[in-house]
Parts: sequence; structure tokens; C-alpha cells
Amino acid sequence: MPGWHDLTKDLQKAGKVRMAGIIQEQHPDRCRLFMQWKQMDWPILTDSFNRLEVAAVPITLLIDEHGVIRKVRARSSDLKTFLETDYPKPVNSLKPTSAEIRNKLEGEAIQNNSAAHVASATSKAEWGDLHNLGQAIEAFDALKTGRPKDGWLRFRAGVAFRKRYDSAARLAGDFANAIENWGEALEIDPNQYIWRRRIQQYGPRLDKPYPFYDWVPAARKEITARGETPTSLGVEPGGAEFAKPLKRFAASSDTPSNPDPRKRIAPDIEKFIRIESTVVPSTKGSSPALRVHLVFRPNAENKAHWNNEAEGVIVWLDAPNGWKLDRQKQEIPNDAGAVSDKPRSLEIELTGDRGAKNAATTLKGYALYYACEDVDGVCVYRRQDFTVPLK
Repeated sequence: MPGWHDLTKDLQKAGKVRMAGIIQEQHPDRCRLFMQWKQMDWPILTDSFNRLEVAAVPITLLIDEHGVIRKVRARSSDLKTFLETDYPKPVNSLKPTSAEIRNKLEGEAIQNNSAAHVASATSKAEWGDLHNLGQAIEAFDALKTGRPKDGWLRFRAGVAFRKRYDSAARLAGDFANAIENWGEALEIDPNQYIWRRRIQQYGPRLDKPYPFYDWVPAARKEITARGETPTSLGVEPGGAEFAKPLKRFAASSDTPSNPDPRKRIAPDIEKFIRIESTVVPSTKGSSPALRVHLVFRPNAENKAHWNNEAEGVIVWLDAPNGWKLDRQKQEIPNDAGAVSDKPRSLEIELTGDRGAKNAATTLKGYALYYACEDVDGVCVYRRQDFTVPLK
């Protein structure tokens, strides 16, 4: 995009060219930040559910003043010819009436009622409120049985699950369900690179083609230096989205000591903190790498919160048989202020052979943390053991 913008900047100012774009981003406000950073002010439409059904981007189109596409996947060398060509106005063919269009659509809906339901669910997920989003997810799930080879249905279900995960209506398994659906879609059509990239965005470094959002800090810094306020993001990029690709798995050479080998720290029977896990596999069948996302959420039911005046969350992991861990012991630092109730996250990478004999199928570990109940409740040091299935 920036290349085409720079190439046509003077033509845009002269009114000879207009630019517009469509993105397949899960989080469109990140595109808005990028556009602000690069000082590109032309319109961008969002197609998170990929209604265009494109397999890979970018696709550059040259469209004449009559609205006719004259070049698909254009190169910069095509621009001069495009601008110098006097394209004839197309012959106006008979256009169908609104009644004819309606009858055609109704006929298609009768012939393929399932497809109509998929389209309806997609519209609800894309344009509806959180209640409609939940209904769309239920519809996607119900339709999967009758459409076992429909990759688009599964991709759009994944987009809807991730959309709800990022909302106030989030359910604990939404992120994992998004990854599962995107994986099923890619299994159906491994040539769909937008589906592949959506998984790689959150996946292990051995599977990454590039760092997805490492430009965000630089963009904010430069925008601020210009005296502007950077576009705010509804969902901040996480560790996997900043991570650079790796050619070889990098396990830590540290030999940390187990902070509670005898389980002397009292267990969190009060459930001050809830632990959620999502496993993102490599999209390459030959690469057994995994990235595990752990989220630690204070339990709203007992008004739990973090005690930031003590040390942060310590996580200890037991290396599963047949697997290598990037780090066995990790710490999540505290937030600013004496207390906080924001979720804390940690990302872990493993590599191994899931098909090997005696290879473990789960990752086990525990977390140590200081948590408090209610506003004036007691603050305690607790341990919580967890198990993550390695799919």
C-alpha cells in the first residue's frame, strides 16, 4: 500500500487518481493506525469475514472512470499505460429489475437453503450487536454438520469466535474455538493463505513468515513526534503478534530452581484467579511447534484483584516427555498501582514429536501469585496447578 500511495501521491493531489482499499484484517483499527502512520488518508473498507473469498493479498486493481476493471494484479509499470489509455464507455446492457433480482435470490435460497443460512449468520456476526454475534456463532456451529467440506463456514466461525473473545461478551473458550475453526478451514483448503496467516498471527515462531505487528511501537512514536494522537487500538497486539520468525527452536540454557517443589504454598481453593489456555499449532505439518497462550483473570464473582505491592505472577512448567520448552520458569510483572484487576497473559513455545511413542499429550505446570478478595478483603499468596492439552 505505501508503495502505491507514494507512486500516485501527486496524481491524487491533481485529481487524476483516487485510491481506495479493502482489508481482510481481524482488527481493522490496526489498519487505521497504519494509515495514520504512513499519512494515507484514502478510504479503506473492512472485510474481516472475507466475503470477497480471496486467497491471498495484496491484489491491486486499476479501475477506469466508467467503473470497469482494466488490470488485475497491476504492477507499477502498468500505471503509465493505464493513465494514457482512453478507454471507451462500455455498452449499457439491460439491467435486471429489483423484482428480478429478488426472485433470483429467493430461488437460490430455496435451492440451497444452507448457503442462505450461512450468509445470514455472517451478516449477523458482521453487523449485529453482541446478542446477534452469539446467535451467529450458534448458527455457524449448527451448520457445520451438514457442510463438512465448507472451509469458508469454518473460517467465518473462527472470525466470529475471536470477535466475541475481544468483546465484553467474551467466553472462556472463544479464542481456542477460533483457532480450532481456522485450523479446520485450512485443513479443507491448505492453499488459502489468509486462513493460514490468521493462525500464524498467534502461532509459534518456527511457523511465522514475518513479525505481524512489530511496526506498532514505531508508528506510535513517529505519530506522537508529529504532534498527533495515535489511533487507539481496541485490542493490543500480544507477544506472538510481535514475535520474529525463527529458523531453529531456541530453548533457554538456564537451569532455574523450582520455586515450590514440595507444594508448600496453599492452593487457590477460593478460585481468586481463573486460568484459560489456548494452543496454537504450526500450520506446517512437518513442524511440531506449538505456542501456548495462558491468560490469568481475576475472578469477578468474588471481586478478586491482584496485589501489586508483592512480586508478580510466577509460572513454573514441567517439560513434557518428548517436548522441549523455550523457558521453564517465567514471571509476569505487576501492573502500575497498588492493586489491579486486569488479566495477565503469558505465551510459551514448545517443540517435539506429537506422534512419537510415549510423547506427552499434556503440558503441566503451576502459577504462584498474590491475590485479594473484594475491596477490603484479605490478600493471600496462592498456588494453582493447571494442565494444558497439547493438540
